[in-house]
Amino acid sequence: MPRSSDRLLKELRRLHPSLIDLSLGRIERLLHALGDPHKKLPPVVHVSGTNGKGSVLAFLKAILEANGQKVHSFTSPHLVRFHERIHLANGAGTSSEINEDELTDVLSRTEQANKSQDITFFEITTAAAYLAFSEREADIVLLETGLGGRLDATNVVDHPALTIIMPISIDHTRFLGDTISEIAFEKAGILKQGAPCVVARQTDDALDVIKTHAKKVGAPLIVHGRDWDVFSEQGRLIYQEEDVFLDLPLPALTGPHQIENAGAAIAAARHLKGVDIGEEAIEEGLGNVRWPARLERLRNGALAAMTGDEDELWLDGGHNPAAAQILAQALADIEERCSKPLYLITGMLKTKEAGSFFQAFSGLAHKVVTIPVPGSQKSYSSVELADQATEAGLDASPANSLHAALEAIGIDSSEPKRILVCGSLYLAGHVLEVNGNSAQK
Repeated sequence: MPRSSDRLLKELRRLHPSLIDLSLGRIERLLHALGDPHKKLPPVVHVSGTNGKGSVLAFLKAILEANGQKVHSFTSPHLVRFHERIHLANGAGTSSEINEDELTDVLSRTEQANKSQDITFFEITTAAAYLAFSEREADIVLLETGLGGRLDATNVVDHPALTIIMPISIDHTRFLGDTISEIAFEKAGILKQGAPCVVARQTDDALDVIKTHAKKVGAPLIVHGRDWDVFSEQGRLIYQEEDVFLDLPLPALTGPHQIENAGAAIAAARHLKGVDIGEEAIEEGLGNVRWPARLERLRNGALAAMTGDEDELWLDGGHNPAAAQILAQALADIEERCSKPLYLITGMLKTKEAGSFFQAFSGLAHKVVTIPVPGSQKSYSSVELADQATEAGLDASPANSLHAALEAIGIDSSEPKRILVCGSLYLAGHVLEVNGNSAQK
């Protein structure tokens, strides 16, 4: 009896004792055994950075598909089910997540080629994605790094058409380093000779490292603030280069940070060789883009039904201090337009800096209700997380579950309120699943 993708994925997790072990040797061995599918791909756009990788990829994919391109894409992690990570082009301007039969097929063949040798889950599933991409026609492949860049399993494409480095901040210090410069060195590892790189807004330390590495490998840079700029003005998105001025509608994704993510995608689309992108495709892509659990308002579903008619329920998977600052700014902007007390429901993994995350909401959040991340053994307990929020100066209390947190907030106030569930992509996936939302991108 054929194994399901769930069973296969469970078995693949047992091939390496560690979830993360950065190296290129294992995946290069496996890809060679598979016939080097990574060398048979359409032009590749490779994206790294700390925050905004998924959003810029979603924007770029929407723009390219609006222009009629056939686009494959690989993102991680998934929210509800693994199939979300691999999207395959169906034809001009359309794509969908890999179906069950295709997924089990490429996973099975990849498992057989690996011959039970040591390899991480991310490495072997990335190899499976390359195999799927190599066997279906497309114009472009969009790849999001999993962690870092230099030793990330996606970094086996020698000649990408273009790379993108999104804003770099402190995260995953155990694997990438303790300083912005050290982390930027890892992220800049995706730069390749002759491949232009769109660089989003960076700190001076990060930009210095990127420029140094670009010069070393011979990668031309297209830098935010120097070669392109983007901002909002009078309810419109304005994108500029030296001889270009685009006046566009605001993107469908909420928050001022999405203006800059959209700008990076526009810059990438405009500088992708062999692709002629018109203003109409850019406008259509900005309007049609979807990227679940990135400051997404949940208007319907089981959890939304637990809130009052005038309440707002929002969801975001942001989990590091830089993401918290972006979220806090976006919610402050929403508060300025429509004032309601902000309640946070937060669950986080112990690998994250919870105190710094909560500090971003000081003076903005009315109350925090903390919960464990369902199904994770690496989660803070609700009590541990509430203590961290309290130390950050917020009014916080623990709850045992998402439902209990919503009930506690309802008891706390019958007035219209704004509720944000945040702190973990794993928690975000649980919310979408319980609420009955699709995580289709």
